[in-house]
Amino acid sequence: MKQLLFIFTFVCCTLFCQAQSIAQIKKELETTPDPIGYVKLKLKKKYVIDSVVVVSTSNFMGIADSLVYKGKTGKVYGPFKKANYLIKILFKAPNTFYHIQHIVIDTAIFRERFATNLADSILYKINNKIETFASMANKYSADYASAANGGDLGWFIRGVMLPKLDAALTKHKKGELFKVWTEAGLHIVRIVDNPKKDTGYGLLLRVIL
Repeated sequence: MKQLLFIFTFVCCTLFCQAQSIAQIKKELETTPDPIGYVKLKLKKKYVIDSVVVVSTSNFMGIADSLVYKGKTGKVYGPFKKANYLIKILFKAPNTFYHIQHIVIDTAIFRERFATNLADSILYKINNKIETFASMANKYSADYASAANGGDLGWFIRGVMLPKLDAALTKHKKGELFKVWTEAGLHIVRIVDNPKKDTGYGLLLRVIL
């Protein structure tokens, strides 16, 4: 019984010390003016510097882009579940983001003339309030993921779309409806909001514990 109690106490003390140690590392890593030197020379830990792009502010791809967008520069986060590392946000920079709805008419299925006529019919119904953009997206869009959300793509970074669509976005304003051809087919697009500047890039220091 005494032996079991000793083992239990030893394990608890070890875990407590480790927790205290990680808390101390996070505190020192946040306050040091030379985080890389601190990791290399004092901690003697392996590290990685990650350059991260925030593609969308609606759907994050993982921990890295989520931290870049939501976290604070200089703050240390982690350790994370099933991951033995800490992350410090070294730097954040802005980029331009767009917010649109779109309907994709797949020209691999429909011929060009039919796709054009269908797009004109959809635009007529939306403009004359016979149907909503969301209902038309749900009915006709080949982009099934966004169609389920009324064609809404959320906020996404400049340059992530197909080049022809990306270029067309710069020529239109909030509320405008237009058509544009790309390699994916014929797009019907509505500009939901005017472009905005938001966090688009980040530099992360990942410290392996």
